[in-house]
Amino acid sequence: MLLFMAETKAGRLVSLDAYRGLIMLTLASGAFGLHAFAASVPADSPRAGFWHFIWFHTDHPEWISNVHHIGVSYWDLIQPAFMFMVGVAMPFSYAKRISRGDSYGQMALHAFFRSILLVLLGVFLQSTNMQQTDWTFVNVLSQIGLGYMVAFLLMGRHSAVQILAGLAILGGYWYWFVHTPVPGAESMQHFADHFGKNENAAAFFDRKFLNWFPRPQPFQANPGGYTTLNFVPSIVTMLLGVMAGELLMDKLPGREKLARLIAAGLLCMILGVAAGETVCPIVKKIWTPSWVLFSGAYVLWMLAAFYLIVDVLEWKRWALPLVVLGVNSILLYLMSQLMRPWIESQLDIHFAMRNLTPGWIERTLDIQRGQSIFDGPYQSITRRTGAMIVFWLICLWLYLQRTFIRI
Repeated sequence: MLLFMAETKAGRLVSLDAYRGLIMLTLASGAFGLHAFAASVPADSPRAGFWHFIWFHTDHPEWISNVHHIGVSYWDLIQPAFMFMVGVAMPFSYAKRISRGDSYGQMALHAFFRSILLVLLGVFLQSTNMQQTDWTFVNVLSQIGLGYMVAFLLMGRHSAVQILAGLAILGGYWYWFVHTPVPGAESMQHFADHFGKNENAAAFFDRKFLNWFPRPQPFQANPGGYTTLNFVPSIVTMLLGVMAGELLMDKLPGREKLARLIAAGLLCMILGVAAGETVCPIVKKIWTPSWVLFSGAYVLWMLAAFYLIVDVLEWKRWALPLVVLGVNSILLYLMSQLMRPWIESQLDIHFAMRNLTPGWIERTLDIQRGQSIFDGPYQSITRRTGAMIVFWLICLWLYLQRTFIRI
């Protein structure tokens, strides 16, 4: 706890670390395996309604992301929150570099190499278990890397410049989408057809661009509909974070900062829903401009909630389990992507003293005598939870050693 308080005194924004920790907890745990278990619950079960709710919020909607106008899947907000927080952290990170004497050129060079590394890390993760490098760029790290340099160049500019740049990016991207010929759709008639799965301007671009890279067979389409050019509008998601981070670094009273975050979220929601209902469907998988604004409202409000609780009301101690994860978010993401299957298999081996399993555990988890606690109908939950506990303990040890892995 002394280390936690020392970190707070050193000037870290604890609410941001806690917010990042919550998102990483959800992402690294694979939502604790709840989606797979929820999908197995029979429709006629007395608990079916509750588990359908869990099932919905631990997966992406099939295509259109908004539900009943302003509803949204929690899982749909994980990537926007991840990218938004990259932007929030940037002003703090580069202010620290300025304080130690780095020039703008040195910081720009650092941002450039960080961008390249993030893109390549994303490709590396995308290529796991492949026979050769999978040159696709839809992994969240690649998407951040592709847009990071633009967000860096807009950081520190006047807010009017940042807003105009953001609107120009979103407006230009939308214009390109609706003026790219799509089979069955004319330019501004049936505009929604321009945003269909794998039949849109960005998908057409990928069919050309991604086939420039060596691959075992020609690229046709991403199964989920994701595209490389999602990074263009997602620059604005990071830019919203940059503006929020600059606001939080300001000397304004905490309650005024909070009010501005809430108001900014409300404005994004109004604009996002208005665009979604008129000229641009809200689709996370192709990061439509309306999705940037719609999801931007939620991630701003989530930041506002953490800022209120942790920094304005100063209720900090409860956040330590999340902060432990938030300060090593990149490492945690890499561990979850690369190590989870191995950790789950090791847990199964070392908790396989089956005859020593206490009877109450067997009854609670509905497992048979002779099975481990990672078997039975709840295995998707117990396996993911067990792996997440291991990840958390690793992050806790690093936190206590004051070792933070950064790029």
